[in-house]
Amino acid sequence: MTEPLWAPWRTELFQQPKPKGCIFCLLPGEGPAADQKNLILHRGEKAYLILNRYPYAAGHLMVVPFAHTDDVAALAPLAAELFALAARSMDALKKVMGPDGFNVGINLGKSAGAGIEGHGHLHVVPRWSGDNNFMPVLADRRVIPEALQETLSRLKPHFEVAPARPK
Repeated sequence: MTEPLWAPWRTELFQQPKPKGCIFCLLPGEGPAADQKNLILHRGEKAYLILNRYPYAAGHLMVVPFAHTDDVAALAPLAAELFALAARSMDALKKVMGPDGFNVGINLGKSAGAGIEGHGHLHVVPRWSGDNNFMPVLADRRVIPEALQETLSRLKPHFEVAPARPK
């Protein structure tokens, strides 16, 4: 039997006033000087890596194309860079946070759980054995044991060097 994934703490994300325009287009448009404030970890050629401001788990990252689309056919030419950034982020998360595994996926459309409709993006969520506890059930809160800016600063050095080339 499949059990639902409950994330009621994310309600505050949906209750906030919506910015005019797509947040995934607006944030990188503020320029590299605002990247730390905007939790942008790395800018690639066709996509960027950002920490999720409302994470399911510590280290929850998103690989976001600069192109505004949720059409899989339009995302296909970007797949190599999207998955290369996902692989780099998983490698950095393994070194910095030591997760036991990962959830990686794309939510397209509101009914599929997309919090930002119209701009497809890839989630990379580190997971640990037993990482769910009683807090979401009893207190309607998820415990994220590290501030987002701290996670950003610990991961950042892993993106300041060029990735190793495949042999």
